[in-house]
Amino acid sequence: MAIPKYIFVTGGVVSSIGKGITTASLGRLLRNRGFAVTVQKLDPYINVDAGTMNPFQHGEVFVTDDGAETDLDLGHYERFIDVNLTKIASVTTGSVYSEVIAKERRGDYLGATVQMIPHVTDEIKQRIVRAAKETEADVVIAEIGGTVGDIEGQIFIEAIRQFRKDVGHQNCLYVHVTLIPDVGPWGEIKTKPTQHSVMKMREMGIQPDVLICRTKRPLNEENREKISLFCDVDKEAVIEAMDSETIYEVPLHFEDLGLANLVCRRLGLEARTADMAEWQEIVHRIKQPTYEISVAVVGKYVQNGDSYISIAESLKHGGIAADARVNLHWIDSETLEKEPAEDHLAGMDAIVVAGGFGARGIEGKINAVHYARVNEIPYLGLCYGMQMEIGRAHV
Repeated sequence: MAIPKYIFVTGGVVSSIGKGITTASLGRLLRNRGFAVTVQKLDPYINVDAGTMNPFQHGEVFVTDDGAETDLDLGHYERFIDVNLTKIASVTTGSVYSEVIAKERRGDYLGATVQMIPHVTDEIKQRIVRAAKETEADVVIAEIGGTVGDIEGQIFIEAIRQFRKDVGHQNCLYVHVTLIPDVGPWGEIKTKPTQHSVMKMREMGIQPDVLICRTKRPLNEENREKISLFCDVDKEAVIEAMDSETIYEVPLHFEDLGLANLVCRRLGLEARTADMAEWQEIVHRIKQPTYEISVAVVGKYVQNGDSYISIAESLKHGGIAADARVNLHWIDSETLEKEPAEDHLAGMDAIVVAGGFGARGIEGKINAVHYARVNEIPYLGLCYGMQMEIGRAHV
């Protein structure tokens, strides 16, 4: 087996900047070139996993085939790259600390003073290498959660800094996702936030190889030359990432801008042509479907769009397969306890009642089930939503 290549994706300036979609899109482009790809999420929070985290704060829990409760970004990875991930794809500070402490208690460190460096960083690096070995991947793409400069993420930044020294410069690439805002009445583009973000990375020992620049306005040659000069990144590696109508367009934009070819050259991967026809068809069906339907999703966490993101994406993917646009209507189950169900569910082509245990909103879910049954509307109950359906059938 050839030596695996490793790509680390970091983000700066603000959170939720698009590291997950960047990671997933790059993985898709490499898969379309015939490379075996696996993905990891390195999350700085001290929770051991995402299973006990509040959906309002963290979004949904994505469960892998082997039962690991992970960050929702793993769902994006699976949907884009078409791989089934396992628990090794999710690495949190809490899980790393737990393992290091367990090793210390067993005496694995032979009485050494256990420290952040090398013991914690070694544990992180071992998990990255393990992902490559277990999946036999040609390329491992690891996304570091949070924002560069966050105190809780510093140990991961240090670990990936060391990683290039361990595997060799030719086998490791750093991709940094950053924000290019525009200000004032004329929408003047400002590169200073990106400069400071890269400066912070360099203070921590990492020089980004590629910059993914989130911007609402196109970058001209002057903008790219300025970013290249002040951030010490080749101009060809300053990649514009404008907002898209759908996130599934992002791989096509990156392909047009030459991102995957650039990554292959930098890592010494064989130059291959990507066949994007299938992906182009997916985007075409999303943007110009033949049919259109409305689906109500009833749940207790609908105020946070990330709480039910796998449900949303599953319904949308079903729509893609059927060449239909699925218009989702998010309905708080507590609202259906106070107001008539028909006020919110009339005209829906289907109803989905989502999971979420606890007494809050239960009667609203039951009312949604009743409305679907009486009006013969196609219904899908998920987790507790299925239990509500079964319970209602026996009332």
